[in-house]
Amino acid sequence: MKKKIKIGALISGSGTNLQAIIDACEEGTIDGQMVFVGSDNPEAKGLDRAKKHRIPHFIVDYTSIIKRHQKDPLPEDYNPADIYEKQCIFSKSKQDQQKVKQLLNSRILAESALLDQIAKYDFDLLVLAGFMRNLTPYFIDRVNTDSSKPRIMNIHPALLPAFPGTDGYGDTFKYGCKVGGCTVHFIDYGEDSGPIIGQKCFAITPQDTEDSIRKKGLALEWELYPECIQLFAENRIKIQTSQISLWNNRIKVIIE
Repeated sequence: MKKKIKIGALISGSGTNLQAIIDACEEGTIDGQMVFVGSDNPEAKGLDRAKKHRIPHFIVDYTSIIKRHQKDPLPEDYNPADIYEKQCIFSKSKQDQQKVKQLLNSRILAESALLDQIAKYDFDLLVLAGFMRNLTPYFIDRVNTDSSKPRIMNIHPALLPAFPGTDGYGDTFKYGCKVGGCTVHFIDYGEDSGPIIGQKCFAITPQDTEDSIRKKGLALEWELYPECIQLFAENRIKIQTSQISLWNNRIKVIIE
């Protein structure tokens, strides 16, 4: 009998990718089992999917935590200067420095609560299945304890590195692309910039609309995400690092 990996998921919305992963685990397409589902949004419909399949679930309400962040003490292991230098999402200009640090402080409080929740579970892989929050280095470093074995996976609605951000399919359509697609990648300190694990693409015809492109993309997402998780379960994903310059390394995924 094959050993199953333990999978945790974070969601913000309807959880259609979560459902694809749950189904693949139950059908044996993924050698894995879901051990928890967490959400930053108390109204996330995907939580009902977790309930239906009797998967432990929890909510860390980012909005309420961020609203009250000035009153709460920051975690003792939080180093603001270190996190500020590592992060690659927000501006690092001197004029924005204080604003960015305040923004990070509020996010770290929410992430600390999130880490407290997931610490209750033993898991091998954390999948972001429509989790609409950028993760800071504070969170990432506490999940990726071995730099050679990243274990936070995300799916993005575009063929990265094109169109990072929240509206990949919309950006693909507005740019006039003839091909669209989706990407599964590991999380790093940037926005949708981590090592790419797999991609699927589809043709865009003159008859397509933004809505039809999203439908095509979602159908491929539900295939691609379980496939990439199974590669992880089979220990076929390896990280290769090559030095571009003294200050810059290129990290990519090798599938064995």
